[in-house]
Amino acid sequence: MPYRLLYCLIALFFHGCSAAEQPAPAKELPVADIAAVGDRLVDASIGDASNLIPMIAGDASSHAIASQLYLSLLKYDSELNLTGQLASSWRVGKDNKSITFHLRKGLTWSDGKPFTSADCAFTLKLIQDKNTQSAYKSDYALVDHFETPDKLTFIVRYLEPFSPALASWSSLAILPEHIFSHEDIMHTPLSRHPKATIGPYQLADWQSQQSILLKANPHYYDGPVWISERLTRIIPDRATQFLELSAGRIDSVGLTPIQYQRLFMKRASLKKNYNRYKYLDFVYTYLGFNLKRKPFDDLRVREAIAYAIDRKEILAGVQLGLGETIASPYKPGTYWVNKALKPRAYHAKKAQALLAKAGWIDTNGDGIVDKNGKPLSFTILTNNGNKQRADAATIMQQRLKKVGIDVNIRLVEWSAFIENFINKRQFDAVILGWSLSPDPDQYSIWHSSQTGPRQFNFLSYHNDKVDHALDAARRTFDRTKRKAYYDLMQAEIYHDLPMVFLFAPYSLPVMNKRIHGIKPAPAGIGYNSEKWYVPKALQHYHVTSINP
Repeated sequence: MPYRLLYCLIALFFHGCSAAEQPAPAKELPVADIAAVGDRLVDASIGDASNLIPMIAGDASSHAIASQLYLSLLKYDSELNLTGQLASSWRVGKDNKSITFHLRKGLTWSDGKPFTSADCAFTLKLIQDKNTQSAYKSDYALVDHFETPDKLTFIVRYLEPFSPALASWSSLAILPEHIFSHEDIMHTPLSRHPKATIGPYQLADWQSQQSILLKANPHYYDGPVWISERLTRIIPDRATQFLELSAGRIDSVGLTPIQYQRLFMKRASLKKNYNRYKYLDFVYTYLGFNLKRKPFDDLRVREAIAYAIDRKEILAGVQLGLGETIASPYKPGTYWVNKALKPRAYHAKKAQALLAKAGWIDTNGDGIVDKNGKPLSFTILTNNGNKQRADAATIMQQRLKKVGIDVNIRLVEWSAFIENFINKRQFDAVILGWSLSPDPDQYSIWHSSQTGPRQFNFLSYHNDKVDHALDAARRTFDRTKRKAYYDLMQAEIYHDLPMVFLFAPYSLPVMNKRIHGIKPAPAGIGYNSEKWYVPKALQHYHVTSINP
């Protein structure tokens, strides 16, 4: 499922790709390069999935699995253009207030039941339901009503023009009405045990915190699905992942900068058997503040922290320069970036002056500023297993101590991080990442209405000008006017500093050379993953449950 906004963990198959670096052709013994059914692709994730119902899940680990099970009406193609998925075609009304979808004929769920417009209507009603806690809810709030004139036609009508409308239908995975109609979507065993799916794969086995096994769906509409099984191993430590890769027990994984730049090139077996990829993605890393907690309710403190952090140092130390520093929440080099904004340069003296203006002064000579007898101390929370984030926190800790701020660092396992801290707003500051859609709408992250349970504005940011810009941008289809609204949004966020934008990292995946059919494109290396195959002579795993 092409996602709109996700907590960024690792989602190798769905990252965007530029032509920054493509692998050299594999130097293999001559084989008949013919697609064949069979084999297993083994990848690794540092975090387990939390929920396989896409509209409820907010993290990339969950969506990486769920997107193989459920599909949307539309998707992004290799060039990041919207194209049909479950829908064969669509038509936008002349008033920009309606979309008519014509569904593909003959589609069935994995249990043999037909896919119809009733499933689309049910899914829309479900995400609009007041009891459904979904970070994606706002994308469908403006749908006033729908029509299902026949089993293959689904019409949605909006209260007003909504510019992200088409993009939103690439994000809403359709659920089977006959399976979910009597379920409490927030408390259903189907979140871990799906009964009927429609994507290229089905869930075969899920060993919590260990592995998730998918098997090919023999009824997939765009089949055959050549690779019969996909196994995602949960390996929280990136160093362990690399050891498993070096031993040949993993086919695909995202490398750390050190692994990519240095370790990979020292291993002859890796260079022989794996292709490397490098590209700037629709992803960025940030330090975010809980604006409901002191001292982060004071702009001067947030600004002091921003000046006390050396982004270039972090990029060099954490990413070995494999990325770009950023000042706004868009992919560098894209149309929507407000180019007038520049990352704040490191300036310790300015940071100390701002702290003093806010009343934070070292009164007892211990090197830590205090106010009303209380030292300025807080904890940065991030997920265990992501060394880049942990290292970034350590670099920040050292820099902030030099201006009198005491920082603690806490690493938490991914699913617990999301459920116990992010969703419950139990944190001071976090280092996280966002994965974004090619569509520029970021209503779900920044609008003040999106601070509820499981919603993405978990920093509790509120700016009326930003709210207005986001609302107005959603109502215009004029690209220039829409950009003006997003430029204003970025300028206000830059001033308010609800988060410190750190860097946009390069994605650094590797793939076993026996996997054929990978065609790097602006949409990434995974837009056609169901079409990947292993020629018969190169197949490594024997599997018994394969497509007919």
